[in-house]
This record gives sequence, structure tokens and C-alpha cells, in this order.
Amino acid sequence: MSEQKSQDWLDKPANQRKIRMSLYIACGILFLLDLIVKRKVYVAAEQLPGFYPIFGFVACVVLVLIAKEMRKLLMRGEDYYDVDR
Repeated sequence: MSEQKSQDWLDKPANQRKIRMSLYIACGILFLLDLIVKRKVYVAAEQLPGFYPIFGFVACVVLVLIAKEMRKLLMRGEDYYDVDR
């Protein structure tokens, strides 16, 4: 018996490229809109072009780094939930 795995639509490289390109285009459009749309700012840094994407990226990286350190404190041993202690 030869079993062939059917590929999902996301497994095909052409579809992955389409999704990636559409995300790049959406990010580019949003960045251009950020330059055009005037908004009320409360802090001077908010006036910088691309402030919110940069802020979001930095915040995400900081969260990941904090989570890595928290893992060291909260991690349990492999046999923590074993029944026969």
C-alpha cells in the first residue's frame, strides 16, 4: 500500500509566497497611510514615521525575552506530573 499525503493549500510554496506577498503589500499600504493620515499625538515620539510598528516590534521582542527568563523560574521537571512519586 502506498499512501500519498495530500498537501494542504498552505503547504504549497506558491500559496505561501502569495500570503507573504499580500502581507508585505498590506504592511506597505498601512505604512504609507501612516505618513498621510494626521492624528492627534500626545508624545513627540508619536510624530515619527513608523513609530507604532517599531514600538510594537520592540515590545514583542521584550515580551519574548521576559518570557524566556520567566521560564527559568517557573519550569518544572519532566517528571513533575508523574503518578508514582
